[in-house]
Amino acid sequence: MPDQRRARGLLDTSVVIDMETLSPSQLPVVVAISAITMAELAAGPHAATDPDERGRRQDRLQRAEAVFDPLPFDIDAARAYGRIYSAVVARGRKARGARAVDLLIAATACAANLPLYTRNPDDFGAIDDLVEIIALP
Repeated sequence: MPDQRRARGLLDTSVVIDMETLSPSQLPVVVAISAITMAELAAGPHAATDPDERGRRQDRLQRAEAVFDPLPFDIDAARAYGRIYSAVVARGRKARGARAVDLLIAATACAANLPLYTRNPDDFGAIDDLVEIIALP
């Protein structure tokens, strides 16, 4: 049976965090992450109060830095963010605050014309007409 995986896709931070628990068959052949995800990972160790958790988060960050060359949040992503912001607000959902980071990641996927793999599909419900959202268990 031929490989049913997508050729390419952008991983949300939730997927990068849980990468070790996911089967490669659930992911695209070529994976990418955004610079926004890398920023979230960089903040992770500083947000942890438990030393063991801080160490796990630092390890995750270092592994991601070694493996990924993140897609930048560039002018195309900025323009896509405007469309995504508008779609979210039009559906009566909040587009600012903590959600803004998720929407910036989605804008990166939109600008790169990549499906977005996430463990938190509800975070992206209002934009499924702009970005293909692939929910992972």
